[in-house]
Amino acid sequence: MNRIKLLLVDDEKPFLDTITKRLEKRGMKIQAAYSGKDALVELENNKAIEVVILDVKMPQMDGVQTLIEIKNRFPLVEVIMLTGHATVETAIDGMKLGAFDYLMKPCDIDMLVAKVKDAMEKKRKHDEKIMEARMKEISGRMV
Repeated sequence: MNRIKLLLVDDEKPFLDTITKRLEKRGMKIQAAYSGKDALVELENNKAIEVVILDVKMPQMDGVQTLIEIKNRFPLVEVIMLTGHATVETAIDGMKLGAFDYLMKPCDIDMLVAKVKDAMEKKRKHDEKIMEARMKEISGRMV
């Protein structure tokens, strides 16, 4: 299986550094961004990113605003919201806006890895369906 390409977005550098090391040990390829705006630039520059782990509470552009932009610009990228300040309302809002799932900080690393793998599988299945549809369209033109 190809390594999961993951973007971690959090304004807390020590947290980001720690989680990056823990996920890299589990075979994931990690990019990091320290703000919502940086995340959007990273996604624009790296089309291979499949899953984003996104902190909700960040200065300037918060996680919900970033989620909206990600889903508008990169609709097939799956987003897992992560926060230490969760409320049921925020979780519901994130899910309504297209988040794959929502976890509390600090989260169990095995649970996070499982969620990332589930999100990656969903993304890859969408990609396969799109590729199949394109192949059918191309083969239909050749007849």
